[in-house]
Amino acid sequence: MSFKKLVFSGVQPTGNLHLGNYLGAIRKFVALQEQSDCIYCVVDMHAITMWQEPAELEKSTREVTAAFLASGIDPKAHIVFNQSRVMQHAELAWVFNCVARMGWLNKMTQFKDKAGKDRENASVGLFAYPNLMAADILVYRATHVPVGDDQKQHLELTREIAQKFNHDYSDRIRDLGAGVEMKSGEETVHGFFPITEPVIEGEATRVMSLRDGTKKMSKSDPSDLSRINLTDDADTIAKKIRKAKTDPQPLPSETEGLKERPDADNLVGIYAALAETTREDVLRQFGGQQFSVFKPALADLAVDKLAPIASEMRRISADQAYVDAVLRDGGERASALAEATMKDVRRIIGWLGN
Repeated sequence: MSFKKLVFSGVQPTGNLHLGNYLGAIRKFVALQEQSDCIYCVVDMHAITMWQEPAELEKSTREVTAAFLASGIDPKAHIVFNQSRVMQHAELAWVFNCVARMGWLNKMTQFKDKAGKDRENASVGLFAYPNLMAADILVYRATHVPVGDDQKQHLELTREIAQKFNHDYSDRIRDLGAGVEMKSGEETVHGFFPITEPVIEGEATRVMSLRDGTKKMSKSDPSDLSRINLTDDADTIAKKIRKAKTDPQPLPSETEGLKERPDADNLVGIYAALAETTREDVLRQFGGQQFSVFKPALADLAVDKLAPIASEMRRISADQAYVDAVLRDGGERASALAEATMKDVRRIIGWLGN
């Protein structure tokens, strides 16, 4: 017996979805659904680790859902839902709070980045949210997760939590016939949770600002010219590409020549990702040419790929009843899967009442 292949991933409903969200996550979701069963989640429980205006959170949750659907995710063949509909996420997160070690969480660099110097005032949720992320994945016993560079560390924590749970409860899992015989280091254990694998592939998993190639593209940047929003129309997309920061040198012929040129590297990476090719191929086509040639080509490509999504996203967003129905249906189907997992988890750890 082995674990059935299942892909899980989530996107925070923080409003103003942009090109980085699309290339780094959503487009990969669309590709993965052709090969695997997929569960895609709008992680509204994660969102409240930082203060959110309730009405804005509702709006952003629907906006992310519309982006999933507009990009081509099929909510009938797969599952699309918002996290707070399935309370087994929180239940398993508590179990994992008791499995994970403080030392593991203290290593998480994203908490340090988000909490900044005022970490004593950060919420407990922000500190412990990698345990909730592990629960998001493992409550479905997902085998694969598409992740960006900034989430690799959290997925590693998910793997550590799964390994410790499997190791600590191995005999109980065997006695209940609830798991799979698997290797954990040098020993064989009876594991209930899979050791989830990351899916990291393709160009431009980390898209940088159009105004500063050393900074990540972000919705919080005060300049709207720094990002391409998924709701931007064709003219706006083209304008932002034209105004993107570059340097006076022509494009190099080799990727080595991009190393000290972050703005050029970012635009080449975006072109490669949108064209579903490599930086090397882009430079074979445009190496030695000025940005006055490259930018119009990039603008045409970006408009061709993104404008139809923006149009469809606006159409879907206007039909709130449809978006809510997708989330409700997905939540019901996700709850059934999550409850099946939690029934076994409760028995494994010794909670009565099942």
